Amino acid sequence: MNTEVKSEVLKVLEGRHAVKQYQAGHKMPKADLEQLLKSTSQAPSSWNLQHWKLLVIEDQAQKEKLLPIAYGQKQIVESSVVIAILGDLEANKNTERVFGPAVEAGHMPKELYDTLAAQIEGAYQYPQVARDEAIRNASLAAMQLMIAAKALGYDTCPMGGYDAGKFVEAFNVPARYVPVMLISVGLAASPARSAGRLPLDQISISNTF
Repeated sequence: MNTEVKSEVLKVLEGRHAVKQYQAGHKMPKADLEQLLKSTSQAPSSWNLQHWKLLVIEDQAQKEKLLPIAYGQKQIVESSVVIAILGDLEANKNTERVFGPAVEAGHMPKELYDTLAAQIEGAYQYPQVARDEAIRNASLAAMQLMIAAKALGYDTCPMGGYDAGKFVEAFNVPARYVPVMLISVGLAASPARSAGRLPLDQISISNTF
């Protein structure tokens, strides 16, 4: 990575802050939304199972429906789009779709596929593993989404403050998926205030405690 690209990446990371006030009424162009979702889909995941589903809420009526579920947070209705990050509790069902083409193309030996499939199915016998993987990997996608949005000129706010049960009911979320967070995306109405961060010597430990 050359110095110029490295500098731009770091600027995007440093410039990302939670924004709660947006330019109401702005509609995100379809090309931007598609790029945002595509970039999000490139997040890393365990076994490459891509343990996420992205529920894109851009219709204003749907955002109004979501508003009370998210305890009246105005960014729900003022942002261009709200994306619900859902974790896939049955991501093991993606195994064939993920690895099948590689086996058919001769890029992955059938023996390796069988070993991976058995390993995945073994892990998914345990509901806690499935839930942990769903939340962990969906969270990676969520962070990827926020960074991609900033690179595209948008701001975001991750939200855990909502009634997950009511969200599932109101938006007909299948039992396969667990709500992880909501992310509002839009054009900031005013510059975000940089939040303080703890110094490195308080958040990092060298080698062992």
